[in-house]
Amino acid sequence: MAAACYGFLSSLRIRMKPSRYCSISLLALTLPGVLLAQTQRVVRLSADDAINPAEVSIAINPQNPDNIVGVSLQYGKPGQPRVSNVAYVTHDGGQTWETVASHNPDGRIQGDDAVIMNAGGTAFHAYISFDGIRQERPPVARNGIFVQSSGDGGRTWEAPVPIVDHLNTVLPFEDKPYLASDDGPDSPNTGNLYLAWTRFDEYGSTDPADSTQIFFSRSNDGGRTFSMPRRISDSGGDCLDGDNTVEGAVPAVGTNGEVYVVWAGPRGLVFDRSTDGGWTFGADRVIGEMPGGWDLDIPGISRSNGMPVTGVDHSDGPFRGTLYVNWIDTRNGDPDVFVAATRDGGETWTAPVRVNDDPVGNGKDQFFTWMAVDPVDGAVNVVFYDRRNLNDTETSLILARSIDGGRTFVNHPIDQAPFRTDDAVFFGDYNGIDARGGLVSAIYTYFNTDKTLAVSSALFRFRPGTQEVTGTR
Repeated sequence: MAAACYGFLSSLRIRMKPSRYCSISLLALTLPGVLLAQTQRVVRLSADDAINPAEVSIAINPQNPDNIVGVSLQYGKPGQPRVSNVAYVTHDGGQTWETVASHNPDGRIQGDDAVIMNAGGTAFHAYISFDGIRQERPPVARNGIFVQSSGDGGRTWEAPVPIVDHLNTVLPFEDKPYLASDDGPDSPNTGNLYLAWTRFDEYGSTDPADSTQIFFSRSNDGGRTFSMPRRISDSGGDCLDGDNTVEGAVPAVGTNGEVYVVWAGPRGLVFDRSTDGGWTFGADRVIGEMPGGWDLDIPGISRSNGMPVTGVDHSDGPFRGTLYVNWIDTRNGDPDVFVAATRDGGETWTAPVRVNDDPVGNGKDQFFTWMAVDPVDGAVNVVFYDRRNLNDTETSLILARSIDGGRTFVNHPIDQAPFRTDDAVFFGDYNGIDARGGLVSAIYTYFNTDKTLAVSSALFRFRPGTQEVTGTR
């Protein structure tokens, strides 16, 4: 039933420009456990000749919601760097997109892309950049984390600013940064930019003396300079890049400028907080278990994680100030998506709410989740890959939305034809989503042939504060 409906909807295509398609669902259909949105737009972002783009993130411009910026890595063509970052930019509400290459003057491998936009409409793109890891004696060794900014909606980008850059060494190794901006008019630290990430003493080391820890840096001058990185985790993990490694640190900013960071590791979900603009942090607090760990075994995916994502409600609605955490674990026997919330700054937490609404324990996988809390209407929006009603490695996508403070979610299928995955092709480590005033834009990777990947975005426009989809503009 689901596959047939997906196939029907996928046949309704409107050509927007070469290699760009707009897919519009014209009917309201109800499938078991899901609500199909009346109208959505699915547009391919990556060019036809892009080589296996992955590791995606997306941001909507608060000053102009028609301006949306996505980012990903792409493998290089002959004569180009092996892997470099690109930005996907639209200024017409997602109807057309252009690809903008990232700075990469010394030809390093780039990845772990993350993009946000601050209240003034400046885009910030963070990523790792390295050479020589996983080699015993590399001819070139270097690694670091960089942030580049754009003041014109992603058309052009300033030269990258190093958060940390290790030259002629890959020790320690810096991994998986994510950003947050303090945009609160009531915050004493408004305008600050924050980053959190994992530092490996030595990536892949089995030596128990080597560890991973969560590190943090901030900028109080619009991303021109950053503070010296400092460790904020009280206890760490191993260096094997698995369940016992501390990973997935994502910062979020409270309505009064509080800085929250949540990550995953051997202790489960760990929470830390700063009340002085990221200058100091308190004691780590375990806020929940992650049964099965964050390193998930998903058929047809070379690696998959259930690491946490954070977000704060900055709306003027009834749940203003709520901090949400979104992750995946296997407490029900198969990977499910969860959200928990705190309404008192992390002192107490709600019980986890299961986001995917297919039957519990049905053996169907959900994986790679990301969350965006709409700062205008307070809705909690979650995107994830979904295998309900499908066979083997066939995969589709769901946008789940809550308008009651994360207590319940409605699942809206994304009109992406199901695709099979192949674990011989690197699929990335996450997807992305952003939301503003009922506009929701999700970005994701998918197989467009048996062995090649592409990146698309699904755009919904909800009537603010409701589950009603009113259009895409």
